[in-house]
Amino acid sequence: MWGPCYYGPPVSLTLGEDPSLPCRRPPERRRITTSPRMQHILPSGDLAVACSGRYSRPPCGLPRAGSAGAVTPTRPREYRTSPAGLSVVTMQVELADRAAARPSETEETPPSSPAAAASAAEDAPLLPGGGVRRRAVSERFRQRSGSFRREVRRAAAETFLLTRLTLILLRYLGIGYRWIRQFLALCCYTFLLMPGFIQVVYYYFFSSQVCRSVVYGEQPRNRLDLYIPTDKTGLKPVVAFVTGGAWIIGYKGWGALLGRRLAERGILVACIDYRNFPQGTIGDMVEDASQGIAFVCNNIASYGGDPERIYLVGQSAGAHIAACTLFHQAIKECGEGDASTWSVAQLKAYFGISGGYNLLNLVDHFHKRGLYRSIFLSIMEGEESLQKFSPQVMVNDSAAMSAISLLPRIFLFHGTSDYSIPSVESEAFVDALQQHGAKADLFLYEGKTHTDLFLQDPLRGGRDKLLEEIVTVIQNDNPDTSAQHLVVPVARRLVPEFMLKLAGRVSPF
Repeated sequence: MWGPCYYGPPVSLTLGEDPSLPCRRPPERRRITTSPRMQHILPSGDLAVACSGRYSRPPCGLPRAGSAGAVTPTRPREYRTSPAGLSVVTMQVELADRAAARPSETEETPPSSPAAAASAAEDAPLLPGGGVRRRAVSERFRQRSGSFRREVRRAAAETFLLTRLTLILLRYLGIGYRWIRQFLALCCYTFLLMPGFIQVVYYYFFSSQVCRSVVYGEQPRNRLDLYIPTDKTGLKPVVAFVTGGAWIIGYKGWGALLGRRLAERGILVACIDYRNFPQGTIGDMVEDASQGIAFVCNNIASYGGDPERIYLVGQSAGAHIAACTLFHQAIKECGEGDASTWSVAQLKAYFGISGGYNLLNLVDHFHKRGLYRSIFLSIMEGEESLQKFSPQVMVNDSAAMSAISLLPRIFLFHGTSDYSIPSVESEAFVDALQQHGAKADLFLYEGKTHTDLFLQDPLRGGRDKLLEEIVTVIQNDNPDTSAQHLVVPVARRLVPEFMLKLAGRVSPF
């Protein structure tokens, strides 16, 4: 509602109109331009624009300036409202004054032609805060936002896949007290090492050195991760790594810590994923590993790797799968099967970390530790297939004698306090290899458990003996490479020592 209005201080009026009468709302509005840069909609017949930019026309009901009976104020006057409410006139006057004080903020620029826009874009870098610079910053922001969203979607998809497979596995396993005990121990073990896991996971998903989920086959798990050194000069030696996980929970991401450490030393790492049980059995795992190695041998040059310097590494169940893949390929090349797209001769050496190589001796051992006999035999495709997938038994088989000469050098690493897979497995395998003329070496680490060599020691930081042994072998094969001259920073500690010791006590491995 429009309230009654009066004209400043008391003045004598010549008109007979009563100023206490309520103002009537004007029937129409018109656009009055106060300046070239501001337009306002004001009631027609109520206000006028003074030359000073302030509104000095009398309110409704008073005569216009210059007419008979008009009152000419001697100073700029302000319109005031009665205590009943704020007048619209005063609000419009204040808005006009503010607009006049800041014309650049309210100025409306008419749309320009395409030619003018192009010209402005070319001249923008020459002006402070040019549009091209702002557009470049905005474009970079959009690219980073899009990349982050893609990474989140990929992480969510992989998490969903692992969760679904875990549920399938739990439904298959059923419930047993040994399994429950091992599962609770695994939860405590993971919680204690969580400070280090968080940092490794962040590196895995957000480092520019990691090229994730490169497709190497047609199966859902036929993916591999590449850890590329920062130094891009020349072709780099390559490590094809098969991760562990008891043939059930293996995943390519488990190799993130080893991949990072080797990449810092100028070695390109390819972590091969494969189908786990119940998605696949041991035959499927060996087939996937073989396809992954073939992809590395035939395509790694496009990622900066040297196809003439490829090394095969496996850990725990991954060491067993990699050894089976190596022996089966050597047997194929001896004429007892079809040759595939890669050759054993392309591998310079094989490194087995805490692996099991005679399944006949491990069935009962795994059963006592919670991997029940029925489940283990299902993974290994029945008891009749245990010999076929036991590298130590294959070495002693006379039918495979000719394949041993094709094998590359073999280096085995094992901790003497490993209760998941006893160190005698590596000792017996090395003895069998050496008896048949193969080049094999064994490195035993006193007091180390199944995961110390691969997990706790790298999380501890400082010197890593296992990593040094692998890097030394690779560098000795390539004395002219620049990797020997890299300044490698000392690995920092990722987990406090007391948490590492507690994790070692509760470890299910």
